[in-house]
Amino acid sequence: MGRRARGLSRWPARHVSCRVSSREVGERKRQAGAEGFCVVAKRKAKPPGFEAASPLSSHGILAGLTEDEDVRAMLRGSRLCKIRSRTWHKERLYRLQEDGLSVWFQRSIPRAPSQHIFLVQHIEAVREGHQSEGLRRFGGAFAPARCLTIAFKGRRKNLDLAAPTAEEAQRWVRGLAKLRARLDAMSQRERLDHWIHSYLHRADSDQDSKMSFKEIKSLLRMVNVDMNDMYAYRLFKECDHSNNERLEGTEIEEFLRRLLKRPELEDIFHWYSGEDRVLSAPELLEFLEDQGEDGATLAHAQQLIQTYELNETAKQHELMTLDGFMMYLLSPEGAALDSAHTCVFQDMDHPLSHYFISSSHNTYLTDSQIGGPSSTEAYVRAFAQGCRCVELDCWEGPGGEPIIYHGHTLTSKILFRDVVQVVRDHAFTQLKGRILVKGKKLPDAQSKDARMLSDREEEEEEEEEGEVEAEQQRRWAKQISPELSALAVYCCASRLRTLRLPPALPQPCQVSSLSERKAKKLIREAGNSFVRHNARHLTRVYPLGLRMNSANYSPQEMWNSGCQLVALNFQTPGYEMDLNAGRFLINGQCGYVLKPACLWQPDTNFNPECPGPPRTTLTIQVLTAQQLPKLNAEKPNSIVDPLVRVEIHGVPADCAQKETNYVLNNGFNPCWGQTLQFQLRAPELVLVRFVVEDYDTTSPNDFVGQFTLPLHSLKQGYRHIHLLSKDGASLSPATLFVHIRVQYS
Repeated sequence: MGRRARGLSRWPARHVSCRVSSREVGERKRQAGAEGFCVVAKRKAKPPGFEAASPLSSHGILAGLTEDEDVRAMLRGSRLCKIRSRTWHKERLYRLQEDGLSVWFQRSIPRAPSQHIFLVQHIEAVREGHQSEGLRRFGGAFAPARCLTIAFKGRRKNLDLAAPTAEEAQRWVRGLAKLRARLDAMSQRERLDHWIHSYLHRADSDQDSKMSFKEIKSLLRMVNVDMNDMYAYRLFKECDHSNNERLEGTEIEEFLRRLLKRPELEDIFHWYSGEDRVLSAPELLEFLEDQGEDGATLAHAQQLIQTYELNETAKQHELMTLDGFMMYLLSPEGAALDSAHTCVFQDMDHPLSHYFISSSHNTYLTDSQIGGPSSTEAYVRAFAQGCRCVELDCWEGPGGEPIIYHGHTLTSKILFRDVVQVVRDHAFTQLKGRILVKGKKLPDAQSKDARMLSDREEEEEEEEEGEVEAEQQRRWAKQISPELSALAVYCCASRLRTLRLPPALPQPCQVSSLSERKAKKLIREAGNSFVRHNARHLTRVYPLGLRMNSANYSPQEMWNSGCQLVALNFQTPGYEMDLNAGRFLINGQCGYVLKPACLWQPDTNFNPECPGPPRTTLTIQVLTAQQLPKLNAEKPNSIVDPLVRVEIHGVPADCAQKETNYVLNNGFNPCWGQTLQFQLRAPELVLVRFVVEDYDTTSPNDFVGQFTLPLHSLKQGYRHIHLLSKDGASLSPATLFVHIRVQYS
């Protein structure tokens, strides 16, 4: 990024008033130089040597774990039995790869043995014993102490395994826990170093720890960059100091430093550091103030230097080098998401109707609502994603035992007993051990015609659009279990017949369930009245029954009107679930987010259909991206042509999207430098979705990654966006680098 582009992005400089004088800063820099610091500071912190691919390396994810017996056992490998049914039990060799990030396994197919891997970062949980649906049903032949389940993020099926001994099973349980903890603790820079060296190891085809130009070209394709041959060879030769057409040792390190250079970050750093190319604490404070960091102080700048600077001499003199600056910007503190919002920070003492509540529909399904499988694992995954309202469609099963499935369809059935056990075991992380049961009630003996409706009955009545007479509707009413009816105390299902608020006190224990179609009609025809209703009553919205493939609707329209329980099919990835994840990303991901005041004040005049004039300007400069994933690993020559789209999801008048041009053949370090601007009328409801796609001239663009968050949790200034996959898993080290400015009128 040149000076002109930087000038457009940078806010007006402010006078820096601090306790350290410029004379004292200059003296510290001179003293650091006298101690030989300048030589050290200008040299990049060395990435791990090429030998880092060794399983006993002290670098990367295995740092500190090289002597751990559990990890060593995983590196040697174990013969574990995969269990899929009562009769399908297959023994396979599982072994931790030398990168520490993946587990290799081989399955024996007659005449064609195949090899596969799964990534540690894709693991959602590791459970001991018979703690999965598969092992509870099919693991009876194996002692629980020998069994473990690896549950993955997204839609990938669980891996149910039995080890030869209980001790070997425990080694894998403990070892995977240590690797996952180490992965979580790695900085973005460490992840990047580890990522690039794992590709180096793969590109070194003859495993001689030397890189020919052909191997370097293979490496470049692996990391998603199609570099001009002449330029690539010139870079290769500049690093080939031995002039033997091979890079080794420090030559490889130099090539990597050149490859991983971030010119746009260097420009920003040099703007603030001046000619001496190191940041003093007051200079870093100036940067923080220009970033819009609230309450930035000299003490905070000094603390950042101590936390992120890699050079000990620089630390001693309270100076930050370019490496430390990059470490800071790649850290959670330098990310677009306000780190203060990642824990519970909202007032949690409001009435329940004042919160958005993460909610799922047909929670038991793992696929289509017409003939898809039902599974208790779907509940486990929903809880892991922060879901706080799950659905149990209860029917009478064989022998009078309750079962759960999508009634009158071909979906498979699971036991009610198994589901409530899963709720007991998995629902209470962060919660207080309490459950509200929403259901239909038996009519009072004194009012035989009065009845509460279930979601299903209300859906049927809506789809018939009033053509069925009341007598026929009564015949549809199924027999209700008195015991289940008695549990519905605080959340009794009731039909929403009118939005006119009676003079009497509201009935907070009655919860209305609306199909998306009816909710949209109320939003359109009675916007403010619906908002006021939802300020005092709970409303649940669910997808139409006509969505055969369990597709989702956009939840944003329902949130705009204050609907609390906006139920989605959690098993169906897409932008709708991205919005749900973004809405509940904040407040400690506890599943409860306080609605904006305009949606819970009893006398509010807010109408999402008429929100008023624009009062906020959002300006996003899309600068660069780093290490975007390849979309087709089986085609090494396939390189993405990335573009970035910024989507605004809010009230209808705010909804918009704008995108950059595409960059040809570069997913490693594409550069855009384009500015996108949005005018917003109701910023308190806005979600911002950053999307990266692979441009295609003849077919729809392919999804690469995304990140969604509320506007009010979006930090200003130069920020990294840490991208997620379609299933919500981290794509680390893939990032976007942007400049954000929010101006409130």
